Amino acid sequence: MRVLVVEDEQLLADAVATGLRREAMAVDVVYDGAAAEERVGLNDYDVVVLDRDLPLVHGDDVCRHIVGLGLPVRVLMLTASGDVSDRVEGLELGADDYLPKPFAFAELIARVRALGRRTTAPLPPVLEQSGLRLDPNRREVFRNGREVHLAPKEFAVLEVLMRAEGAVVSAEQLLEKAWDENTDPFTNVVRVTVMTLRRKLGEPPVITTVPGAGYRI
Repeated sequence: MRVLVVEDEQLLADAVATGLRREAMAVDVVYDGAAAEERVGLNDYDVVVLDRDLPLVHGDDVCRHIVGLGLPVRVLMLTASGDVSDRVEGLELGADDYLPKPFAFAELIARVRALGRRTTAPLPPVLEQSGLRLDPNRREVFRNGREVHLAPKEFAVLEVLMRAEGAVVSAEQLLEKAWDENTDPFTNVVRVTVMTLRRKLGEPPVITTVPGAGYRI
């Protein structure tokens, strides 16, 4: 899952981004509304965590901009105000969910995951395929009943492949979904991660390389 965090309080923005990355999400961060509008036009995001009170371009206008683009991205709006009228107004702008500050980080994670599931075709909350069982909420992976301990990027790559339900996923698509915009597009990080993932999952291999196209399970 790829997430854009838009928050002008830099310490909070960076803390949220760090926490989301630990949950195997690819996260980009910007600190004002103008930068947010630029990013959503450049990258494909599943969820935008959007502070309402932003400099340069107000969060309300950013939300209108995202909705106007017609992109399959969900917006979780944050605000320091917990008034019902403010929540209603935010949802009427086109936001998909609303979370007042201060918030429990566990709730933020749950809401981001719930919104992320709504950007794709409905799938079971626990993914099962080829003897693999992946639980995104618990961050657990089992193969034939044996637990497999994965690093966050390995988990993210496996989740993208399993959500593809047998379709081929290109290295570019994996880079888009599992890494952020600071990753060099010419790096071999995808290939190395897939190699490590194959080793950890054990024999026989479940991830197939499709020459010139990508990978699939």
